[in-house]
Amino acid sequence: MIKFGPSGNGEKFYAEGHKHTAEAGEYCKNLGLNCYEYSFGRGITLSEGKAEEIGLAFAQAEVEISVHAPYFINFANPDDEAAGKSYNYVLNSAKYLKLFGGKRVVFHPAAQGKATREDAVNLTAERLKKLRDYIYLNGFEDLYFCPETMGKLAQIGTLEEVVGLCKIDKIYLPAVDFGHINAREGGSLKTVGDYKSRLEYMISELGYERVKHFHVHFSKIMYAAKGEIKHLTFEDTQYGPEFEPFAIALKQLKLEPYIVSESAGTQAEDAVEMKRIYSSVDI
Repeated sequence: MIKFGPSGNGEKFYAEGHKHTAEAGEYCKNLGLNCYEYSFGRGITLSEGKAEEIGLAFAQAEVEISVHAPYFINFANPDDEAAGKSYNYVLNSAKYLKLFGGKRVVFHPAAQGKATREDAVNLTAERLKKLRDYIYLNGFEDLYFCPETMGKLAQIGTLEEVVGLCKIDKIYLPAVDFGHINAREGGSLKTVGDYKSRLEYMISELGYERVKHFHVHFSKIMYAAKGEIKHLTFEDTQYGPEFEPFAIALKQLKLEPYIVSESAGTQAEDAVEMKRIYSSVDI
């Protein structure tokens, strides 16, 4: 079943008097949403007890929770010791995801740095093979680990690069941020065909069953020559991408992903809007 939900808590959540993420499951349920992404972007500071409390609240609300691993991850770092921290960031995120009762860890793969693109991608792939081994050793193979497409040209994370990384093992599932793709490609996503070509490429490389429930981030994003600048809301009319052609492409290809709104402050409202658009489009 297709899922819609926010990344974190928006401005309205707090304006209505809510204070704790444990309340967000019921909040999402009341909006008709059925997923939610908890961000460890700035690091993991949550206690295990609090994580269990949040997980229980989301389970009671029947809202599926995923996590975003810390932003500090860089599997292309030439320094092995520094790269070693990236393994820990992902594995600790997985530990807390288990406490939440979720199934998906999203992470940023790498930055190119001073290396050639090819060398940075190859090093990232080698490190993800080692990460795979750690994942199995720690008993996390029942989870999905989702390398994300990235919005800046200097980051590793084109759609093709992410798909290549996901071929390493079945535990890897693409996290496709269509706002990022649109930003790094200068506004490339406009028509149903623009979306379908990306989705059909993923299916041809990874198979329909793996792609059917892939992970999605969606928001409008301001961009310039080097790619992403900042996230916007659905109110923006200057930058894309628009959700409706994506919704049509999903229905035409019978895909039912886990769709997370990353709008700036209106993520829950825009998740509701995506669900409305998806329900209204006719193929």
